[in-house]
Amino acid sequence: MKGLYLLLKRFVHPYKRYVVLAFVFNVLGALFGAFQFATIQPVLGVLFKTQNIVAKPAEWALSIGSIKDNILYQLGNIIQNFGAEKALIYIGIFLIIMVFLKVLFTYLALYALVPLRNGVVRDIRNQIYLKILHLPIGFFSEERKGDIIARMTGDVQEIDNSIMSSLEMLLKEPMIIIFSLMFMIYMSWSLTLFVFILLPVVGYLIGKVGKSLKKPSMRGQNKMGELLSTIEETLSGLRIIKAFNAENKVREYFKKQNSEYYNIMNGLMWRRYLAHPMSEFLGTGVIVIVLWYGGRLVLNHNSNLTPEGFITYLVFFYSIINPAKSFTTAFYAIQKGLASMDRIDKVMLAENNIINKPDAVSVKEFKDSIEYRNVRFKYIDDEVLKNVSLTIGKGKTIALVGQSGSGKSTFVDLLPRFWDIQSGNILVDGIDIRDYKIADLRGLMGNVNQDPILFNDTFFNNISFGVETATIEQVMAAAKVANAHDFIAASPDGYQTNIGDRGGKLSGGQRQRISIARAVLKNPPILILDEATSALDTESEKLVQEALENLMMNRTSIVIAHRLSTIKKADLICVFHEGEIVERGTHDELLKVGGIYKKLHSMQNL
Repeated sequence: MKGLYLLLKRFVHPYKRYVVLAFVFNVLGALFGAFQFATIQPVLGVLFKTQNIVAKPAEWALSIGSIKDNILYQLGNIIQNFGAEKALIYIGIFLIIMVFLKVLFTYLALYALVPLRNGVVRDIRNQIYLKILHLPIGFFSEERKGDIIARMTGDVQEIDNSIMSSLEMLLKEPMIIIFSLMFMIYMSWSLTLFVFILLPVVGYLIGKVGKSLKKPSMRGQNKMGELLSTIEETLSGLRIIKAFNAENKVREYFKKQNSEYYNIMNGLMWRRYLAHPMSEFLGTGVIVIVLWYGGRLVLNHNSNLTPEGFITYLVFFYSIINPAKSFTTAFYAIQKGLASMDRIDKVMLAENNIINKPDAVSVKEFKDSIEYRNVRFKYIDDEVLKNVSLTIGKGKTIALVGQSGSGKSTFVDLLPRFWDIQSGNILVDGIDIRDYKIADLRGLMGNVNQDPILFNDTFFNNISFGVETATIEQVMAAAKVANAHDFIAASPDGYQTNIGDRGGKLSGGQRQRISIARAVLKNPPILILDEATSALDTESEKLVQEALENLMMNRTSIVIAHRLSTIKKADLICVFHEGEIVERGTHDELLKVGGIYKKLHSMQNL
């Protein structure tokens, strides 16, 4: 229960007024429910003609004795004036009124909890999404996308189905139990004491099974994350799967994972479904024991309980059995929900080291230079960059070339602080980038990547992404600079045409030009181009290269290129090899040196 308390403390506070309302309504519902059962004894007394009539009304007070005596007084008047049969009708009407008030307040309690239940789930999902946006890219290099999606969907839904559903019971059932126990203690404290000895034993036995649910539930949710990851990878790589006739391979892999999930969930469900029959069997056993023990007290006249009083006592006792069962069901559900919360907390409590300093300064313009000074960086163990130094003047175009894995992409990813370096400094206008506000720093930069990142939205919204005030005229101007206006205008709805998932309705060159148009609209002083033309055919490359030249005009550009023909005009070319800059110079200078660059150039010409 401690885990549930911590969860509610984290998320329920904004909705405490609903908790108060639900509590009040549940108290009233339980109170009228108790009065409903309390009418059983006078009914039986009338039928068996054993009910003692109270001669005069008792002084009204908030006590069971006062209420009972006044009800019996009114009942006596009805019997004397109208007869016992009419008295049963009046008791029946009273019972109907009590039941109506009970169900009314029970409904109002559930009604009050609806905004809380749905609000908590909404807040958890919002917080996970916000956390995902703020976590560094490094976190997701170690996590599978499908598992992240499973946590935002399946795990959050599990919390809704289990813990929040249980909250309804936890606010309702205790009230029923408390009021029933009050009447039971009033009717026979000795018999109720005997009940108190039995119930903890039953609760302990049920709790032992409930606690064993959390670990298999955690394994089940983890396996569901793996299943979703496999599905996501299959959808993304369907073209390759079919091209390599690998359908059998991926089908067998998925079937294996699905079977493992099947086995985990079988074990979990077997234990979970044990809750109801186990609680029902133990509850029936307790009723039989109470019936035996209480019956002995009545038969031997060792108690002030009358036969009709004992029957009423049993009704009250039975009324707490179902709430007690609900407690056990809630306990099972809570264990499953807390397992999902643990998985969610892996994201929620993940550490984000890339944050603003308390005294971080704003930067709105790029004035002079970018400097990498003795930069070292490693992801886990192996150093990716080793003591790299480079100065990039404003308005210059710097090209980075080298083999895959030589550190080029890491070099540019450090500038917008997607990662933080282990030693050295990266300075913009003489100030370490860690001293700037992250949003301001990234606002200076525009990115065009090898694989254009587009969204399932319109041309207009993809180009204006991140620029909230963009007008259609500005978007069209950016598209013209990027050589994208003609094919956008020719589409069915022009700039309001949807481009499909990841721009799937477009060719590679068209996607890249949309990406360039987005960078043009942002109009950043610093450009990062990561192999922007390497995946294109010759015609598309020509159009994209022309768009890039338009984009790079009068801007500071850092270009990663595999096709050396696209960087001949660069002011400086840096050759990376095993995390170091081993050559630097212009195209002609590096050819004269006869080193790695000339070798790469010769291979491409060949």
